[in-house]
Amino acid sequence: MTLPAPQTLRAVRGEILHFLSDPAAYGAAASEHFADGILAIRDGHVAELGPAEDMLAKLPSDIVLDDYRGKLILPGFVDTHIHYAQTDIIASYGEQLLAWLERYTFPAEARFADPDHAAAVASFFCDELLRNGTTTAMAFATVHGTSVDALFEAARQRRMRLITGKVLMDRNCPDFLRDTAESGDAESRALVERWHGRDRLLYAVTPRFAATSSTEQMTRAGRLFAEHPGLYLQSHVAENCCEIEWIARLYPDARSYLDVYDGFGQLGPRSVYAHCIWLDDADRARMAATGAAMSFCPTSNLFLGSGLFDLASARARGIRVGIGTDVGAGTSFSMLQTLNEAYKVLQLNNQRLSATDAFYLATLGGARSLYLDAQIGSFLSGHEADFVVLDPQATPLLARRMANCASLDERLFVLMMLGDDRAVAATHVMGEPAGLHPALSKNSKTVNL
Repeated sequence: MTLPAPQTLRAVRGEILHFLSDPAAYGAAASEHFADGILAIRDGHVAELGPAEDMLAKLPSDIVLDDYRGKLILPGFVDTHIHYAQTDIIASYGEQLLAWLERYTFPAEARFADPDHAAAVASFFCDELLRNGTTTAMAFATVHGTSVDALFEAARQRRMRLITGKVLMDRNCPDFLRDTAESGDAESRALVERWHGRDRLLYAVTPRFAATSSTEQMTRAGRLFAEHPGLYLQSHVAENCCEIEWIARLYPDARSYLDVYDGFGQLGPRSVYAHCIWLDDADRARMAATGAAMSFCPTSNLFLGSGLFDLASARARGIRVGIGTDVGAGTSFSMLQTLNEAYKVLQLNNQRLSATDAFYLATLGGARSLYLDAQIGSFLSGHEADFVVLDPQATPLLARRMANCASLDERLFVLMMLGDDRAVAATHVMGEPAGLHPALSKNSKTVNL
């Protein structure tokens, strides 16, 4: 259902944490933490943040206050790569990337020619994101324009920030999912006109990957990306070794897999590439120079046996990096569980991921990779008031382990290792409890201050 318009002024109280910059570079100065804080929200945007003691004196006596004391409030999670059309094939057994596409993905995506099916999955998908504390996502739809309409409409009804686009595939795919260079371009342009910049919705030009688009389609995709201000581009690169060998045969003149996209003008600010496992230093230098971003998809990379992401090399080059659940090859909508697996991937790669680094990547880091950090990702004044409320007592094991934590960093680490959707006490979009009228929220009440 469409959520009601935000109250003119409301507030949220609890333990509050957000990031101002990258803790890997700036340490403790990168974050702001209030053991007992209040976030004031006006018309769905952050008005002011401060210690509860100071804020209580400023707030009007009849304000609607969401009281989350005992819980941790963070900016809403940002998922930088996910496939909504693969929701129904999550946890499908036994394949690596190319066989996964043939056996599971393409048959599932064929069903999205049916608008009713697309609408039903889109509704479930957006609700599942919100249930897990994710308020912004960059998502793949399918080759069908109806799939894009359905997902944008579901996100619009929930007032979410969402980026998606029609998948472009005119070769090396089943006939029932194949478009043409001309039809893909024309339908994408119509969708851009219909959706891009409407409410909190943004369009992404979406060539699935270089193997499934002809040179003509790739040329048109790069041209469309360049022509429209603020447009995004999303694709996959260097995920799987067999995939890389296939791309080399299809594009023998390209220096690397990434160079294929570069040659078609598809690298730049607001271009986001999932996986980026098997890149070399020249590739990383090019991503940094163009402002392209990487989406680190740990659960998918482990599930498909693709390889281990190199976060240290990306950071050394100053590349923007966000976290992607990559459902359905990814195995959870939960950003907490995805951070859990990110930690393990980096351990296997002889790298460390601190809890503060992890939650930065899931919030402000993701926003920066999408060039949306002026709107989301932190609680700076004027930002859109999307946030997640985490309950450190959500399960008996969490509660018991939390009792032995001596610091905020330790509590954050326990949340990301032991937490999942059960730890999400609430998700708020533009200040309002997601999916609930404020009167129905057990934590919302009008108080005299």
